[in-house]
Amino acid sequence: MNPIIVALDVDGRKQALNLVSQLKGRVGLFKIGSQLFTAEGPKLVQEIVSQGEKVFLDLKFHDIPNTVTKAVLAAAGLGVSMLTLHAGGGLKMMSAAANALNQLQVATQRPQLLGVTVLTSLADEDLMEVGLSVGAASQVIRLAKLAEEAGLDGVVASPSELSLLRGELERRVKIITPGIRPAGSEVNDQSRIATPAAALQAGADYLVIGRPITASADPAASLDKIRSELRGWNHDQ
Repeated sequence: MNPIIVALDVDGRKQALNLVSQLKGRVGLFKIGSQLFTAEGPKLVQEIVSQGEKVFLDLKFHDIPNTVTKAVLAAAGLGVSMLTLHAGGGLKMMSAAANALNQLQVATQRPQLLGVTVLTSLADEDLMEVGLSVGAASQVIRLAKLAEEAGLDGVVASPSELSLLRGELERRVKIITPGIRPAGSEVNDQSRIATPAAALQAGADYLVIGRPITASADPAASLDKIRSELRGWNHDQ
């Protein structure tokens, strides 16, 4: 399994497909988030899938259970391999979405459903500002265990919580980790970060990497450098 997810956080179709062309066959998945999806819509998702690449649709659904369930099924119909919802939406919302995917008649159409815990841009003081008296690590664990109870396939959590989560969750629950920055990279707007190798060693299953690759003058070379760093590391060990 290739653990690298490249975040296509770009403005439009031309930039996205240019990156896919340079990197296809060498990454695990391409992530499409709110920026690109709002600009280009479902058609771009289907276009990338039709090229034989896997898409991680990161729209972080958060609504009443019925609305989220319908959105999740619509995403599955696009052929995506992963998608996200906010674990903060609660047990009922997550369970409804997971149950709907489990009822798909063709198992291969079922994407992995992931719960977003605490955004990597948020620190303890940010959570206090919105009325939470617990720190980021405690909130991540609480939401991750709720996602596990709801039957989700995995969670999204920062490098800072990896070792804690691996001790709390069943091994079947995948951990997808953003906030990945190769040594020497700019931190940008992330608060809780790690290098690719450190994140895998701490228990991550997938690494979401954006600007260190996509904003590089040579995305393919930057990807190769990261792959070289990870070569020989068996993250299932």
